[in-house]
Amino acid sequence: MELKLIAIDKPDGINFILGQSHFIKTVEDVYEALVTAVPGIQFGFAFCESSDKRLVRWCGSNDEMIELAKKNALNLAAGHSFILFLKNVFPINILKIIQNVQEIVHLFCATANPTQVILAETEQGRGILGVVDGFSTLGVETTKEINERKSFLRKIGYKS
Repeated sequence: MELKLIAIDKPDGINFILGQSHFIKTVEDVYEALVTAVPGIQFGFAFCESSDKRLVRWCGSNDEMIELAKKNALNLAAGHSFILFLKNVFPINILKIIQNVQEIVHLFCATANPTQVILAETEQGRGILGVVDGFSTLGVETTKEINERKSFLRKIGYKS
């Protein structure tokens, strides 16, 4: 077995969700779940098929996000993994929707941070072991940072 570290290639500020599913039907089900839950959602979704033709299956509503998803899925090439890129919507707004798609098995991360995916590669194929999401923690927040966090959440409308 060989360990590999693959960086997710994306523009700054673009959110994505990385996960695992179990069936090519996921592509259509995720599409239907997203477009019915968030009218006008802009996304690209790609799924690594790990049997039969072993293709990257894809869908979406935004060409840029679709291309990002296809490119990153092919770069990962890890069995039954998927990647969903989002434009003008945050993962927090759709995580439960994605988790409720019956084929979804596991989510590794939902982030806009620079991300590295830790893969194991064997003679059979590749599997995702985990992710490095962002950077190492530097300390513990103070009262000042607590107030800044609370203010920020209210400013962007996630708390009242």
